[in-house]
Amino acid sequence: MAIEIRGTGKAVPANRVSNGDLARKIDTSDEWIRSHTGIGARHFADEGTACSDLALEAAREALAMTGGWPGGDREGRDLAAGEAAKTLDLIVLATAGADFCGCPSTACVVQDGLGARQAAAMDITAGCTGFVYGLETAAGLLLAGKTRKRALVIGSELLSRLTNWEDRGTCVLFGDGAGAVVLEKTGAPVEGPGRRGLVGSILGADGAGAEHLMIRRGGTRNPFKAGETLGLPPHIEMNGQAVYNFAVKAFTDTCRRLMAEDGSGIDDIALIVPHQANARIVQAAGKRLGIPEEKFFLNIGEYANTSAASIPIALDELNRAGRLKRGDLVMTVAFGGGLTFGGNLIVW
Repeated sequence: MAIEIRGTGKAVPANRVSNGDLARKIDTSDEWIRSHTGIGARHFADEGTACSDLALEAAREALAMTGGWPGGDREGRDLAAGEAAKTLDLIVLATAGADFCGCPSTACVVQDGLGARQAAAMDITAGCTGFVYGLETAAGLLLAGKTRKRALVIGSELLSRLTNWEDRGTCVLFGDGAGAVVLEKTGAPVEGPGRRGLVGSILGADGAGAEHLMIRRGGTRNPFKAGETLGLPPHIEMNGQAVYNFAVKAFTDTCRRLMAEDGSGIDDIALIVPHQANARIVQAAGKRLGIPEEKFFLNIGEYANTSAASIPIALDELNRAGRLKRGDLVMTVAFGGGLTFGGNLIVW
């Protein structure tokens, strides 16, 4: 049995903020941001938008693709998505900024918004690796269930709400967005000629590095106290050099392991879709692996780091542009808070 991707979707807020826009508010420059990160812009949601709102929009785009919606009118899209949602057995949503603290899960909010009444729903907290974890989790649950056939996997983030705007080193890095894919269990083979779908995954973590990338306040370890005056809301704290070193090693090790376990080589890979954290990380890993830059798809220049949403946003852009062909072997690679890392091999 194969777990195949049947539809992709994304949601990116209309408000585009360039490096120049940021430079007018904080002590930075377009040249500094581009040279250190490869970022040129990011998109920020308005105050009335929550994590589930972006997730719902991306989910509807992905579901509409499976429901035969040809594009065009929004009403047709919503009708097709609504019908496709009724076929879902599972919703897995990866995020660092859920709608609510603890419960309900943002996946449950999305389930209700879609009208996916028969779908189980849960969130995953794995930082920027969340979508990679989500794909493998959903695939495992589909294969384990006799009657489960379809799952929706979403990465959705509003990192602008979790950014410390007084920290010049991190506030330029992040953006908002969501991406989604629809998975379906089929009778296609996962080995040999004609194999299809998700054919391999690696999931890993190094909890000893948790302090290097975290949101310290708001949980049961450091809860808010009655009457307390907050200097800053909950926000991302990052040891940039430590995360960079971890990311380059995790990236290279994951790529090597995925190919070794699959018995494939770099020439067999059509595209590598990395988590869009920092172009310098991808370039450094590529040099270590001897992989040409054209093998990597990067859209960080437009969207910045959207954490768990970055890989599914990239997959949707590639899919809708016709750059992913049936039978292409695609690799995803991610690293993030936890610290976590992982990757997937997918036959498109």
